[in-house]
Amino acid sequence: MATLKELAAYSGYSVATVSRILNNDPTMAASEETRKRVLEAAGALGYEKNRKSRGGKALRLGVAEMLTPAEQLDDPYYLYLKNFVAQECLERRIDLIPLQQQAEGFVQLLPAALDGVIAIGIFSRQQIEALYGLSENVVFLDSSPDEARSDSVVINYRLGIEQALAHLFELGHRQIGFIGPATKLDDWKRPAPELRRQLFIHFMSERNAYDSRYLIDVPTNAAETLAALGRHLRSGSPLPTAFLTANEENAIGTVRALQAAGLHVPTDVSIISFNDTPLSELIDPPLTSISTHVQDMGRMAVQLAVERMPRVGSLRELPVKLIVPPTLVLRGSVQAIPGLHESTLP
Repeated sequence: MATLKELAAYSGYSVATVSRILNNDPTMAASEETRKRVLEAAGALGYEKNRKSRGGKALRLGVAEMLTPAEQLDDPYYLYLKNFVAQECLERRIDLIPLQQQAEGFVQLLPAALDGVIAIGIFSRQQIEALYGLSENVVFLDSSPDEARSDSVVINYRLGIEQALAHLFELGHRQIGFIGPATKLDDWKRPAPELRRQLFIHFMSERNAYDSRYLIDVPTNAAETLAALGRHLRSGSPLPTAFLTANEENAIGTVRALQAAGLHVPTDVSIISFNDTPLSELIDPPLTSISTHVQDMGRMAVQLAVERMPRVGSLRELPVKLIVPPTLVLRGSVQAIPGLHESTLP
């Protein structure tokens, strides 16, 4: 059975266009030729328009988000996660119902019985219990607060830090800094040491290369990173040959601060960023990044939710935790230490 994505590739139109035509969206302004091509593609590939649950009604997933829309502008990583969840639900023809935070609970913007909930980010214990009040089938995306009861999809931060530092060491870097927060909320929304920073210190210490002077403690925000690194540079503090940043917002602020000081990336300082959303390719120079595979994380979360929906037969009872291995994506923000040759590198 063909998917919307396969129909889009076959017909040459976007998934959204194909979906609206197949659903006879009256607001869709499409030519007869466009409609004909989409319908012919559906026939040729054997697409079944009405994929429903065993009960005959469309499946519904609620989506709860840690950040408000305004906060997501400062950290778009969670916005990308939400968008990929929405894309997967569109592909599977699952209705996605927004859940709005209200005090320590949630309100459905569209009242309807839910077959599951995707919870993106981190939530307090009260909020988690409120989610269970909407559905026992809760999947946590980018946190794992209740592994005995709920599915979760998280990233392997340890592997990501190892990959980044191994690459920098291969290129001759020894003076390496970290830019990001010293603390972050844990899986129950309580203040805790930031994991990426902890792992950075651990692995640099193992290599006898850790230097606390190269730590820049700052929230994951571009403007605050620009200001903090600017103060560091003006103070005459030492500058490493490379920085690892907690996310792309930190990386953007780092690039701007270095440029304001007349320095260049990667000629003067190399940068590796975490997350690798589409932003990484738009920055000049494009960022070498630890990809957390946000699209795959969104897909996996929806798949886990479907597997435990009572109306589709509950394929399993036990909850699972998926730990996604990151991948180092090489771009233009990193280079080898000048003057070093491959024969001299460890």
